[in-house]
Amino acid sequence: MAVVHRGSKGWMLDHLTYINKTILNCERMKSYTFRPEYFDIVKPHISSSTKTTNPLLKTKTSSTKESTEVSCSGDETISQDIQGNTACYSRKRKRKHKELNQGELDALAYHIKVRDLILEGTKCLLQSEMTKSLLPRMNASNGDHNSCLANMITGDSRLAELCELAKQVPLEDKEVEDGQSAVQVIDEETQSVPDLDPFSLVTENITNCTRIVTLMGEKYLLPPHTSFLLSDITRMHPLLNYKKFDAIVIDPPWENKSVKRSNRYSYLQSWQIKQIPIPALASPECLVATWVTNRQKHLRFVKEELYPHWAIDVVAEWYWVKITRSFEFVYPLDSPHKKPYEILILGKVKSSAYCQNREETEPIPDQQLLVSVPSKLHSHKPSLAEVLAGYIRSNAHCLELFARSLQPGWTSWGNEVLKFQHLDYFCSVEDVT
Repeated sequence: MAVVHRGSKGWMLDHLTYINKTILNCERMKSYTFRPEYFDIVKPHISSSTKTTNPLLKTKTSSTKESTEVSCSGDETISQDIQGNTACYSRKRKRKHKELNQGELDALAYHIKVRDLILEGTKCLLQSEMTKSLLPRMNASNGDHNSCLANMITGDSRLAELCELAKQVPLEDKEVEDGQSAVQVIDEETQSVPDLDPFSLVTENITNCTRIVTLMGEKYLLPPHTSFLLSDITRMHPLLNYKKFDAIVIDPPWENKSVKRSNRYSYLQSWQIKQIPIPALASPECLVATWVTNRQKHLRFVKEELYPHWAIDVVAEWYWVKITRSFEFVYPLDSPHKKPYEILILGKVKSSAYCQNREETEPIPDQQLLVSVPSKLHSHKPSLAEVLAGYIRSNAHCLELFARSLQPGWTSWGNEVLKFQHLDYFCSVEDVT
């Protein structure tokens, strides 16, 4: 299961185990598992230049409660954690002067506000006996995993390109006469899917096992009871006619300088994100969760502009905390550049309609942590399916927007929706054993 432990501060998650649980294999196909090297993160991405006690494993003392950060040398920073541990780590100089711009000041103020919550909450979850027994540490002698990463996977990168090509073809009206939405179904009797149309039809795998499909010569694994639409924001029409959703998770491609420079993937500006038709997709009182980068500009946009535009009330703010297999933050907690956490804003669609038979759900708690070892793959978020299950009705219809993988029981949409389902990200169970 994805949830290793549920505590008062949040959840410990095992992303790799969840992925492998979704790949239910039939007797007629080879058994696959997600390549473990993508989660083989043993050391922090920025190593400390001095040996210190790991603050996540050290018990709380009566030392200073405040965090300070001062210059160590020209290219280093000293970071003091709550316990008083001091460490130097390297950092790049982007400007000669030391003054922070307004965005950096806002980010620093926000970090100071949530720092103790991140540190103490993560320590609490890591020190639970259940976590220690179910999430063993991975030592460094696990084989030459990094060499495997050198073999670049190129087939899945064509998905966005295929979406652009598909836009050249006029969108046909594939509505069924009785008003049902246009869906193509993969069932037990489907022997092969050579004529798969993932661009203008919602594809459903209604079988109890994983199926392999071929798209433009590339093979992808479709977990059981999954559905998806491969398109960009200009071609969401088939999804709008599909069904109403009780939970929607959104991982927008936020605009930032790094994305602009690298040109690794496309991004949307704020006005474009507002055009996502959430009101047309959401059922009354739908739970909406949006991933946000640590830029305060984006956080304010979601809370003050985007959610009000969609008629959504903010109900909670959660944090995904990224740790190594050695139970350390993947980046120093006080790093002036990258932080070891990301933000998730949860809200509920406002509804004036009252349903007499409405199923009662648990109230959504605020200030919760999702702690896990992250994937080495860019924008490979952990699944929220098991975490959100207690806050939505049973048999709920769930949707992930800007998805890059599939989840059983969920509908996924995006122009790279099958990216991490590409067969090259998996290996046969025989190869692992």
